Amino acid sequence: MAELLTKETFKEKIFNFEENSEWKYEGNLPAIVDFYADWCGPCKMVAPILEEISTEFEGKMHVYKIDTDKEQELAAAFGIQSIPSLLFIPMDDKPQMAQGALPKETLLKAMKDVLKVE
Repeated sequence: MAELLTKETFKEKIFNFEENSEWKYEGNLPAIVDFYADWCGPCKMVAPILEEISTEFEGKMHVYKIDTDKEQELAAAFGIQSIPSLLFIPMDDKPQMAQGALPKETLLKAMKDVLKVE
């Protein structure tokens, strides 16, 4: 299951942007963070795909969700202009953002290329 993050849990599990100016991932596995909103049609198309990925790759990576309506500070910190926006976080490299409702094949390719998860 994809885990819903608040600002506090984001700082614990992903990146404490209030204490660090340089990117420092706090997690123990690669991750995808889905910035979404309940009213967003394309977000609803991506959600079940991310749930599948979360189940299929359990123990290899994390899937997190951030409701941009409730967590506007997080959305602003990452400059989210359009949703869905997906943040791919590898273990030892800079995160990469992808925008739009990506098909599962594209997500799997990004996981392999960026996250080194397959």
